[in-house]
Amino acid sequence: MSDWPDLESLKLLVDVGELGSLGRAARAAGIAQPSASKRIAHLERRLGLPLLERTPRGSTLTAQGRMVAGWASAVLAAARELMQGAAAVRHGREAHLRVAASMTVAEYLVPRWLGELQAREPDVQVGLDVVNSAEVAELILGRHVELGFVEGPSVPEGLASRVVGADRLVVVVAPGHPWARRRTPLRGAELAATPLVVRERGSGTRETLDLAFRGLHQASPRLELGSNSAVKGAAQAAVAPAVLSAWAVEAELATGRLVEVPLTGLDLKRSLRAVWRRGRPPTGPAATLLAIATGA
Repeated sequence: MSDWPDLESLKLLVDVGELGSLGRAARAAGIAQPSASKRIAHLERRLGLPLLERTPRGSTLTAQGRMVAGWASAVLAAARELMQGAAAVRHGREAHLRVAASMTVAEYLVPRWLGELQAREPDVQVGLDVVNSAEVAELILGRHVELGFVEGPSVPEGLASRVVGADRLVVVVAPGHPWARRRTPLRGAELAATPLVVRERGSGTRETLDLAFRGLHQASPRLELGSNSAVKGAAQAAVAPAVLSAWAVEAELATGRLVEVPLTGLDLKRSLRAVWRRGRPPTGPAATLLAIATGA
């Protein structure tokens, strides 16, 4: 990964596009224009693409530069989400607002919501507990956190909820697995009868799968693992087929490291929910975060 471009150079490229010239981008970055020019030249060599149109009147983006700047904007947004999510986990009990989220929601949605919360209320410090859905409920009922996000098909007693998104579980296998070459969709009964790599009991993913298998002959799991990353790793190693959130395997499917197996006769859709203690609706920053998550 030593040939990956650095974030500062990507930010400089994006600023050239947004501000209209290399000189303005350099001033925004607080560096001299020759230094900025050197950074972009280094980025061009790494990517093997001409990014700037250099003329006596100044430097602007080439057509390739505009494309790369668009991709770079997505990379920078992801980096901001990473830092915001890490800060929320790090702050823990010192935070003004404590939130708990199940793993899938925490990995793929919460960082973006926290970024918007920070933009609206920059003085609010958020602490994030990343646990499974059952533990989210325990933290709320124990009054340790004000607001939680879960991915299970049901809401535990004593909690109120609101839908914040939709998700579906998908069956994935390693590219060399026989199911990767199936010409017909996999039937639900065949999936249930197969030893799978699955999440641990108490996770929303596992609860959704067990509910979908109700009434079918269900084989014992090949492996029960406590994180999406561990389940993906086992599936990629061809230990057994796995069932995970479509959010969790998006990158692996795009790069061919995993293959989605078409499925019929089984409903693996689920709602993602915000949850809080019944009779105690969120207030203050918690209410703002809930509004962000629901798009209100």
